[in-house]
Amino acid sequence: MGRLKDIGARLRELGRELGAGVAGGVEDSGHSALYLRQLLRGNRERRAWRPRGEVPATPPGQPPVLLIHGYLATRGSLHLLERQLTERGLVVMTYSLGPVHLGDIRDSAGLIARKVESIVAQTEVTHVDIVGHSMGGLVGLDYLKRLGGRHRVRRLIMLGTPTHGTWSALLGLVSLQLLPGSPFLRELADRPLPAGAEVISIGAIRDWLAPLSSTVLDGIRHIALPTGHSGLLVDDEVAKVVADLLLDGPPPGSVDAAHGSP
Repeated sequence: MGRLKDIGARLRELGRELGAGVAGGVEDSGHSALYLRQLLRGNRERRAWRPRGEVPATPPGQPPVLLIHGYLATRGSLHLLERQLTERGLVVMTYSLGPVHLGDIRDSAGLIARKVESIVAQTEVTHVDIVGHSMGGLVGLDYLKRLGGRHRVRRLIMLGTPTHGTWSALLGLVSLQLLPGSPFLRELADRPLPAGAEVISIGAIRDWLAPLSSTVLDGIRHIALPTGHSGLLVDDEVAKVVADLLLDGPPPGSVDAAHGSP
């Protein structure tokens, strides 16, 4: 009975957060509409864009960037971020995690592990950078911690990734693996972060799907940006921050130390 009361209280709290998000979400509605259009592009391989102007040369030794989309999403959701990073001289890759991403996080991490090893076997690449949106960040973190990613990942950037879980899982909007205290999240938290790889978490101040506090992780640099969950993939300013981090430059425009940077 106590557990049911707790779930009921969490649902009421989530309803208040959702209402606040809808009431205050006019600023982010354009991002959401743009994200939805990109999402509906699906998993098509062919790019429908051309770089604007001259693309800078890829810096020597710069690893390729692997983008991982989130739950109920497609490769199309990554399209604009992929374009922004490519136009800054980065080599970017994406993979389909199914028609839409509905699978187990562990299975998706296994797929990513196989893809990375295939790249290593066929090229001179030895390391990759990973940028994961929402649940995609947990796919990258599971790969890093459990499946040998420590040998392949130079930098992991998580965008709007609820590392502590999110109660929006109760609404069926995200995988139940993301419910706070889920066996998956407990197991992932118990595994130490391997030395060598740099992990950065970027949270969105106006994110009700993955509230800012759920994206903070002890011992990991945290950056808070003034956008929403969808904006993390379609906002030009977010793309600039991500590109600067991948290129080792300072992340401009962030709300950093005030939101949990160690």
